[in-house]
Amino acid sequence: MSARDVIIEKNYINGEWTVGNGEKIAVINPSTEQPIGHFHETSADDVDRAVSAANAAFAGWSALTGAQRATYMRKITAAIRAHLDDLIVMQMANCGKPRAEAEADIVGSVDCIDYFATRAEELDARQQMPVDYDIPGYRSTTRMEPMGPVGFILPWNFPMKICSWKLGPALAAGCTVVIKPSEITPFTDTFWGKAAELAALPPGVLNVVNGRGAITGAALSSHPGLRKISFTGSTRTGKTIMKAAADDVKNIGLELGGKSPILVFEDADLDLAARLAAEGVFYNSGQCCNATGRLLVHESIKETLATKIEELCKAVVLGVPDAPNMTMGPLASKPQYDKVTGYQDIARQEGLNCRTGGGRAAQFNTGYFVEPTLYTDVPKSSRLWNEEIFGPVLCLRSFSSEAEAITEGNDTEYGLAATIVTEDETRAERVAAQLDAGHVYTNVSVAIPPETSWGGFKQSGIGRELGPWGLAGFLEVKTVTSRS
Repeated sequence: MSARDVIIEKNYINGEWTVGNGEKIAVINPSTEQPIGHFHETSADDVDRAVSAANAAFAGWSALTGAQRATYMRKITAAIRAHLDDLIVMQMANCGKPRAEAEADIVGSVDCIDYFATRAEELDARQQMPVDYDIPGYRSTTRMEPMGPVGFILPWNFPMKICSWKLGPALAAGCTVVIKPSEITPFTDTFWGKAAELAALPPGVLNVVNGRGAITGAALSSHPGLRKISFTGSTRTGKTIMKAAADDVKNIGLELGGKSPILVFEDADLDLAARLAAEGVFYNSGQCCNATGRLLVHESIKETLATKIEELCKAVVLGVPDAPNMTMGPLASKPQYDKVTGYQDIARQEGLNCRTGGGRAAQFNTGYFVEPTLYTDVPKSSRLWNEEIFGPVLCLRSFSSEAEAITEGNDTEYGLAATIVTEDETRAERVAAQLDAGHVYTNVSVAIPPETSWGGFKQSGIGRELGPWGLAGFLEVKTVTSRS
C-alpha cells in the first residue's frame, strides 16, 4: 500500500485515522486542473478532540528524557525514508514541482528532524544550570521546560519541509502537537501522522487535522488548550492569528511575507548575479516568502545585467513535473494563478516596461502556468515593487551609490531575506550589517540548513525557526532560587 493510499481523506487524532465530518474538499493537481483526491473538513469539535489528545499525552511525552524522544524522532525519519519516492511523487502531483525541488523538500524535512533529534539529546545536560551571582544566602538554577501542547498552521508552498522546521524543535523540547496542513497541498504533511504511527509514537503526541483556515485553522488558533501557535503564511493571516491568540495570551511564532531585495554592485560577476537573480525569484515558480523580487542594480551595469536575466528567463522550460528537461512548474492553485496574473494586469495598467514574459504561458491549455517575467525601470510607486506577488515576477531598478542601494533595499514593510552580489568582501560585510533582513546571502544561492536561523524583521514575522533559536521557541525558562 502506498503512502498516498494510507492518508487520503484522513485525519490522525490520538493515534487513530479518522475522517472529518465537514464539507468534502477536492485537492487539485495544478498541472492538469483535475482532482487528485479529497478530504472532509475537520470541524471545531474534531479540533477539540485533537487538542484534548495532545494535552492528555503531554505529561508522558515531556517526562521522557531528550534521548528517549530522539529515538522516536529518528524512527519518524526512518519511516519517511522508507516512503521517500512515494512522497516525492505525491509532492510533484500536489504542488507541480520539478522532481529535484520535490525531493529537496522531503529530504530536507528528514535532515531537519534528525538535526533536532540530536538537540533533544543535548537537552538532558541543560536541565539544571547554575546561575552565577553573589548574594549571600542565595543560589539559583535555571531549567528549560517544554512549553506544552502546540499547534501548527502550515503553508502550501513547501509542504513537509516547513512542518519539519516546527515539528523537530517541538518534539525535541517535549511538546505535543496538532498539525493543520494547507488545504491546497495536504497530502505529504498528512503523512506525518503515518510516520508517527510507524514510529509507534505514543497516542496524542502528534495529531493531524485537515481543513481550511477559516474553519479548522480558526478553531486551532483560538483554542485555549494550546500554549502556542506556530504559523507560516501571509502577513494578513498572521495578524488574524495574533488577534485570536491574544484572548488567552497564547505564545505565537509567525513566519510571514517578504519582498526581499537583491543588491548587485558595479564590481559584481554579472553571470553570477544574473543566475542568483533568476534563481531567487523563479525557484518553486516564485512561490517563496524570501523570493528576491526586487532587483537593485548599479546604473553602470543595469542594461548588461538585464539582458543576461532576460536570456535566463527565456531559457526556463515550463512543464508538468515529469516532463523531460522541465525546470519550472505551474503555480500551486487557481487563486495563486489569479493573483499573479492579476499583478501582470496591474503592470500593464501602470505602463511598466516588460522585457520578457508578462502573461500566461500560451503553450498550455490547462494548468496554472505563468511565464517568467522581467520588468525594468520599475518606479518605487508601483504596486509590483511594493507588494508580495509570490510568483515568477522580477522587478528591476537601478541605483547610483551604496547608500542609495541600502536605503532602497530597506524601503519595505518586510525584512525576511536579502542577497548581495559584489566582489568586495569588506563592502559585503558593511552592507549586510545595514540591511533589515533576518538572513543575508552574499554571492551564493539561497540555502537554509537546519543549523541556521530563519525568520524576519518588521512585518515578516515574530521569532525564529531552526537552529538553537528554533528550539528555544518551544521551551520555557524556569528559575529556581533557594537558600544556599
